[in-house]
Order: sequence, then C-alpha cells, then structure tokens
Amino acid sequence: MSEIKVACAGAGYFSRFHYDAWSRIPSVTVVGSMDASKEAAIATGFTAFSDIDDLLDSTEPQLLDIITPPSTHLAFIKRALRSSVDVIICQKPFCTSLSEAEEATRLCSKAGVALIIHENFRFQPWYRCMREAIQDELLGDVHQVTFRLRTGDGQGPDAYLDRQPYFQSMPKLLIHETGVHWIDTFKFLMGDILAVYADLRKMNPAIKGEDAAHVIFEFAEGKRAVFDGNRHLDHAAHNHRMTLGECLLEGTKGTIQLHGNGELTHREFGDVHSKTLLQAQEWPGFAGDCVYALQNHVINAMLHKQPFENSAEDYLSVIRVEEAIYESAANQTRIPIR
Repeated sequence: MSEIKVACAGAGYFSRFHYDAWSRIPSVTVVGSMDASKEAAIATGFTAFSDIDDLLDSTEPQLLDIITPPSTHLAFIKRALRSSVDVIICQKPFCTSLSEAEEATRLCSKAGVALIIHENFRFQPWYRCMREAIQDELLGDVHQVTFRLRTGDGQGPDAYLDRQPYFQSMPKLLIHETGVHWIDTFKFLMGDILAVYADLRKMNPAIKGEDAAHVIFEFAEGKRAVFDGNRHLDHAAHNHRMTLGECLLEGTKGTIQLHGNGELTHREFGDVHSKTLLQAQEWPGFAGDCVYALQNHVINAMLHKQPFENSAEDYLSVIRVEEAIYESAANQTRIPIR
C-alpha cells in the first residue's frame, strides 16, 4: 500500500482536529465524512454522508475513523466489520461500558481487523520526551509522577456551555471524560497500574458529575502517580488547553517539569538550576499536535506492517482502572486492579 483511503464517521466539535491531521498526512486520502447532521458533514469539505452504510458502501475505505459518541461505537464497529475496512480508529471514551468494549475488541480480533483507540495524550511531544528520558535513565530510579489539571473552565452556571455544553449533564465528568487521558499516560510512563485510591468531588452545583479529584495510582516497586484535578482552578499559561495543567516527573537523579506552555525543563538532583529539554513552541493542531502524531503512527504502522500503539485489547485495562477509580471514591477505599 502506498495510499490509504480513510473514511470518517463524525463531524462534531473535536473532529476538526482529526480532519486537519488526515489532510496533512501525504499517504492518506479522506474519501468521505459522515454525520447524523448532513450539514455538519458537508462543512468538513469532504464528500458528505448522513448514514454509516452509505459511507462504507460508497467509499470502500481501508481505515474507518470513528469520531462519534460512545453510544454509536459498537454498532459502527460491527458495521465496519462487514466492509472493506482493515483498521478502525475509535475515539475515547471507548463504548458505553467495559462489556461493550470487550465485545468490540473480541469481534475485531476474530475478524482480523485492527482496532485502535484514539487516546492521543501519550502522543503529546512532552510525554514522548519524558518516556525517552526514563528509558535513557536520565532520572535514575523514577519514584513518582504528579499531574495537576487546572483547566480554569469550570466556574459558574455557564461552565462549558461555549464549547462542550454536554459536560454539564454528564453523570461522570472529570475522570471519565478528561482524567482518563492520564490513566493511559501514567501507564505509558510507569507501567501497569496495580491499584488506585480516589477522592472525587463536585464543586460546581450547575453540573451533574464530578469536577475535582485526587487519585493515587500504585505501580510495581512502590512507584506512585498522583492525579490532582480541579476544573475551577487555572495554571500559568496563555492557552490552558495546550497541556491542561502542569506535571512533575521525579527520580533519584533529578526531576523533569512540564510547564503550561509545553516547555519541559530538567533539574539534576542536588542542583538548583534547570535546563530546557523541550522548548515551548506554537504547535499546529491540538495540544502539541498529538492528533496528527497518533494518526500518522497508525498510517506508518499500516504501510510498514509495524505494531500499533493503543490497541483496543491493551486499552481495556484503562477502562478497568477508570471503573476502579469510581468504585474507590464510592467506597472510600483502595481498589486493586483485577
């Protein structure tokens, strides 16, 4: 294969980053856009459809990018398995439940179709740089990673209405919609998650779900990760959606700090001065151009027959950790990951 035909299901708010990324990958041709609103599909600039059957039958893509809500995922995946599709990318949250996600994963595995979850935060350049630093033992023995989510968009009765109004009615918000990114990112940096302890809170009475949380993640050898999230508070950044907060990765030989502008700095143990590992810059696309990085990774893996990151089978563990977080908060106890 020298060119991949990509069809996209979904033309909502976040899909703009998918379409932009696909348009910048030379070996990709977007053959169609589908949305329940035909007008939204037309607005993408690609051949528009309002029905998944018409999209797949008319375009015969090799890759289907599902950018629709979780309630559509299983049905769309089942339909794609009766088409020419070799690879499916599915947006997160993946399906409506663990059982649905397991069914989708099993069906794709049986059909020999690769199912990739569009979890893009691990593809942000600062986390790729952190991973390289850990592998190069720049920090020695890594003990802890802490992320402080401070989006500053959760205050008052109009919170989220200007961009993603459905946030207000989600029964599970902070972890299910946003914090799940760091479940996968912590796993990417630190390995398998063994147990969690969570305290979840709702600070804004105008919304239904939680909007603040502290979650402790346990890893092998006593290593820990801490997610400290509060959508009411902000951090020092012109664009709060660049990093969504600040991160500190700590080891026996030093620390790496992620700043709100996307800069990474490294301080050696015992020193008071830091040096820059990754400079702040104006990235195209979303949050360090991570959507492009993920989609380009999938295309390269298809073209060169290489392994995929973020396979659905691997991502099931992220959903299990998310469920454990809500169980921990409800019961106020530590929950091992089964």
